[in-house]
This record gives sequence, structure tokens and C-alpha cells, in this order.
Amino acid sequence: MTATTGIVFDIRKYSIHDGPGIRTTVFFKGCPLRCWWCHNPESQQHAVEIVLHENRCIHCGACVDACPQAAIVQDGERVTTDRALCTACTTCTAVCYAEAREAVGQTMSVAGVMAVLERDLPFYDESGGGVTFSGGEPLFQRDFLLELLQVCKQQEIHTALDTCGYARWETLDRVRSFVDLFLYDVKSMDSAWHREVTGVPNELILSNLQALSQHGHRIIVRVPVIPGVNDDDESIRQIGAFVATLPTLERVDILPYHHTAADKYARLDKAYQLPTARPPSAERMAALATLLGEFGLQVKQGG
Repeated sequence: MTATTGIVFDIRKYSIHDGPGIRTTVFFKGCPLRCWWCHNPESQQHAVEIVLHENRCIHCGACVDACPQAAIVQDGERVTTDRALCTACTTCTAVCYAEAREAVGQTMSVAGVMAVLERDLPFYDESGGGVTFSGGEPLFQRDFLLELLQVCKQQEIHTALDTCGYARWETLDRVRSFVDLFLYDVKSMDSAWHREVTGVPNELILSNLQALSQHGHRIIVRVPVIPGVNDDDESIRQIGAFVATLPTLERVDILPYHHTAADKYARLDKAYQLPTARPPSAERMAALATLLGEFGLQVKQGG
């Protein structure tokens, strides 16, 4: 292993929704998209960030006194952080007695990540599981991802890549031979609307998906069902019509929107774009699954 490093914000053990069997999911920090419904807003920036768990704060003022950038201000029982001044130096987290301030993201070496993954080898072997690289967007840290995939293959660990697909084909081409399963997001077939709700157009995403399928890779297409974004019949039909043309495809997973991440935005002083959206009903999800099934697709609800 080389000295290659990357920024990771979580490593979640015993994951059962990110590929077959019992898996360990490694969450990379950094993503080129800004989806309105992103349930991991802490994954978007390719840098360490400080979050505030306001319910834990005891308003002692220790962070205010310690901050070398004077980025933290206390007004009565309200503590605010000027994100333009904050350098995420983590001084405030070190002095926070109540553990209300937390640094999200850490630089890890390939060896460091593998040391964590190797502890779960018995679970992978017994369940047919493995490792899933997620994010954020793992392709955003290509060299780090590539080396982790290569080491996993050397150790015969099943690998899955959870990706939005927004990367140059050259990047995907470098890593694809080391990926056993692609979990590939498709959000909208309307490129202008895709840009509106994610920040980027969809042509590159769709062409990369077609290329992977033409090369015979195992692919599960994942469609997040977002109220007011792509939950209408026509949007789902358009996705179904496109996905049905792929030469190889294992199935389509439709994933219902949830708003459990809303609090995360507040901790990062970010505005949540869908404050009034509500999860689709079980009946609506079943109806959308039926629509996709009309294209001859195998469909699974919930991922």
C-alpha cells in the first residue's frame, strides 16, 4: 500500500442496504452535486467541517474563548458560527465539554481504512457481503478509491460502488475492473431540470451508465423518489424507458424520500431545500414500481 490518503466522514458496519450480504460502507467526503434532498449534507464539501449539536450545548462559552479565528459568537443562549471565518481547525471541539461541537471528516490512509475493513472479513465470508464505497461521491477521490478497490480485490473482498456517475469516463474506466457491483443513481431524464435540482446536467451521467452497461458490468439503478421533483408518472416512465434500453441491468431500486436529514442542515448552518416535502406513501411507491415493471424491469422498493 502507498501513502495515498483521502477524506472519509463515516465507516458504517453491518450495513444491509448497500449491496448483497452484510457490508461495511465507507463514506467519502466531497461531491460535485448539490441535490435538494441530499441526506448527507456533511458529505458535500471535500474538507473537514464543524457541526453543532445545539441540543447538547450548555452555553459555557469555552468554544467562544478558544476559537483562534473569532468565528464563534455567543448571544445569550444562542451560539453561532461564522462559516466564512471558520477554518475547521477543531480547536473548539477539543474544548467542548458537552461534545456539542463535532468535526466531521478525517484524513485516512488506505492502510487505515483497510485495517477497519479487515475486522469484518468473517461477516463478509458468511453472508456473501463485502465493502461498499459511498459518499459523497467516491469518484471525486479517484486515486484513493482506486487503491482501496485494488487492495480489496487482492484480498478477495466483494466491492460495490455507490455513485451518482458524474465523472469523466476516464475516471470510471480506471476503477471499473475492480468493482463487482455498481449502485448507480438516476434522478431525472430532463437535463435542465436535473441541473436545477442537483446543480449539474445529466448527459455525462447517462452516457457513463450506458458505457458501463455495454461493458457488461453488474448494475443496480437506484431512483430516489422525491416529491415535487420526480415522483410524477411521466418522470418515472421516462426513467423506465431509458433504463430498459441498457444491455445489462440487474434491477431497479426505487428509494422513497425521507426528511430525517433536515436537522443535519441546521447543524451545518445550511438551508434545507425541501422543508415541506413528505415521504411518498406505500401505495404511491407500489404504483411507481408497477409503472417501471411495465418496461420489463425487475423492481425492488426500498433498496
